[in-house]
Amino acid sequence: MNKSIGIVLIVIGAIMLMWTGFTYTKKEKIIDAGPIQLSADRQKTVNWPPYLGGIFIIGGVAIVILSKK
Repeated sequence: MNKSIGIVLIVIGAIMLMWTGFTYTKKEKIIDAGPIQLSADRQKTVNWPPYLGGIFIIGGVAIVILSKK
């Protein structure tokens, strides 16, 4: 079980190093006055620091190495 968690952390860390974030579109209401509604599409960005992927990889390697055989 511990080895599988370690491998998952290594894979997630590698993915986080390759992609440092993603963008998605969210529909927001600008005006909502009775029957009149006006909305706009806004792009939101989620970013994470690259060193976080490195931390995940190091943690995953440590779990794989320290797990009991």
